[in-house]
Amino acid sequence: MSYAVKEMFLTLQGEGLQAGMRAVFLRFAGCNLWSGREEDRATAECTFCDTDFVGVDGDGGGRFADADALADRVQSFWGTPGEGGTKLVVITGGEPMLQLDAELVAALKTRGFRVAIETNGTLSVAEGVDWICVSPKAGTKVVQRTGDELKMVWPQPDLDVAEIESWDFRHWLVQPMDGPDAHQAHEAAIRFVLDHPHWRLSLQTHKLLGLR
Repeated sequence: MSYAVKEMFLTLQGEGLQAGMRAVFLRFAGCNLWSGREEDRATAECTFCDTDFVGVDGDGGGRFADADALADRVQSFWGTPGEGGTKLVVITGGEPMLQLDAELVAALKTRGFRVAIETNGTLSVAEGVDWICVSPKAGTKVVQRTGDELKMVWPQPDLDVAEIESWDFRHWLVQPMDGPDAHQAHEAAIRFVLDHPHWRLSLQTHKLLGLR
């Protein structure tokens, strides 16, 4: 299978329980909830995405003929740092499960990587992924109801929080929605956690620090 990658780069993971960790960030092109075109946003299943996942023209992006070629490129971004720590690749999109498969997971693990995924949960996650973060979008059917992190972008008034809390996740995170109403979203997320103490607040620290 070939792969279409929007961008790839070395950074620090900015969100969730693994925030602050050195990681290769691999963003696949394409999503099943929005075309990525502004003219389609109003009718998309997800209307608040702020990510460019269209095409393969981003830094480090391109088309890769097979799993080994892509895994080699991920390895090239990791480089040869000092010893210790975890070799982490964070795979996202768009929706990464449109492309991530068992062959690529195996190729990355052969090169020593711990594989993390950030997904909307509407497609089942491939076998062998080490860290599953699901971020549900209101009005969609989530089939991946188990994982490590449930990251709920807030506020989304149409989300069924009670149903979400019946799923099987180890960590429950609330992340303020970015955008023109970010201040109100921060306040809403803080109020949510104060009212639901088994959840915790997650911030996009990479944006605060000016990282990608």
